Amino acid sequence: MAAIRDAQAHALASDETACIFGEDVSFGGVFRSTMGLAEEFEQGIVGFGIGMAAMGHTAIAEIQFSDYLMPAADQLVNEAAKYNYRSGGQHSAGKLTVRTPTQGVGHGALYHSQSVEQFYMGVPGLKVVMPRSPIQAKGLLLASIRDPNPVLFLEPKVLYRSSVEHVPSDDFTLPLSSAEVITPGSDITLISWGAPLYSCVKAINMLRSPPASLEAHVPESLREASVELIDLRTILPWDRETITKSVSKTGRCVIVHEAPVTGGVGAEISAHLQNTCFLKLEAPVNRIGGWDTPFPHVHETFYKPEDIRIFDGLLRTLQY
Repeated sequence: MAAIRDAQAHALASDETACIFGEDVSFGGVFRSTMGLAEEFEQGIVGFGIGMAAMGHTAIAEIQFSDYLMPAADQLVNEAAKYNYRSGGQHSAGKLTVRTPTQGVGHGALYHSQSVEQFYMGVPGLKVVMPRSPIQAKGLLLASIRDPNPVLFLEPKVLYRSSVEHVPSDDFTLPLSSAEVITPGSDITLISWGAPLYSCVKAINMLRSPPASLEAHVPESLREASVELIDLRTILPWDRETITKSVSKTGRCVIVHEAPVTGGVGAEISAHLQNTCFLKLEAPVNRIGGWDTPFPHVHETFYKPEDIRIFDGLLRTLQY
């Protein structure tokens, strides 16, 4: 939360045209990610972001939950993303960044816990970004605000309060459309983004040191498997080069996301890998995601791809 607020503070301080608007931002937002900014920069909730961006303002809009983006989909998809193309480059809504909390938080149920990135993956002219940690959030958000394209910035809400990291106070950005190899490996590629990356780390550790109840199911040879963990970071346009290079090297791939498997981002990545890495694949690309049901009212951990499901996916893909 502090990293998100800090990034916005830098944007406001360095750009006199920048302003933040949206649901509840005047008192800091539901997760307090705009706390104090209204008083510090004398900004108020101002209104229509695409129009502001078209007039040259740096517009930072907050939607209370990503589930609530649907009423704004027409504006995002048919106006913001197409404005530059429609006008032949004469006009643009590229100074618009839409921030919104996303993914499960433990008790949000079907209208407050959805992972919605797949709905916007096929929208040319729009960028979609999701950080995994405070440092990533600050660097990627500042890059999004300053990018010449409209950006949908999805913030995993569970990280607002559960993730602690020392974030530099200075102004810095991280590159968009550039996946990060968190841990290099040679036997299998594990791809994710946002909160599930932490479950991926747990699954890797479980593979290396299985709990007693699973020890008999993990051959000694697989406990030394070298897993390359990649954070996609930008969903659209995503880093095809890094992903293709990794899977060409390892020959095996598991993709993890909270959104349902059907029609998810993993399907697009899988199709690309089938086209570019077919002769180097040693196993089918394995997708692990939310179930094809509405997000449940209770037992969110059984819906989300937690460490045991990812561990099982790694094991099955390595043994194929």
